[in-house]
Amino acid sequence: MSPLVVAAVGLALYLRYDIIQNTPIGLACEAGEQSLTCLVRLAAIHLFVRSIFGWTAVVAALLQLWRPNVVTFGIGLISASFGLVLYNTRLSALAVALLVLSLARARSGAR
Repeated sequence: MSPLVVAAVGLALYLRYDIIQNTPIGLACEAGEQSLTCLVRLAAIHLFVRSIFGWTAVVAALLQLWRPNVVTFGIGLISASFGLVLYNTRLSALAVALLVLSLARARSGAR
């Protein structure tokens, strides 16, 4: 799972510092340039303004608490990674805490 998280954090850092906060790209996109970079920038901005990364992480973490599964754990961890880098820190931190709490849960067959 860790290579996926490292890739997610790397992609989120690239989006934040090389696309979203890059002043020349921002000015070009605001001036009306139609490019894939501007489309990705606009999509990322819409996702973090609406806290999609944080809410996805929280929902996945709650599902992980309810029914532990490696897929929901991965989705929660990747979404929380994006959220922590892309301005959804409160919800993503809550999701990480819930994911850690889900690891402390006893296995169904264990005594």
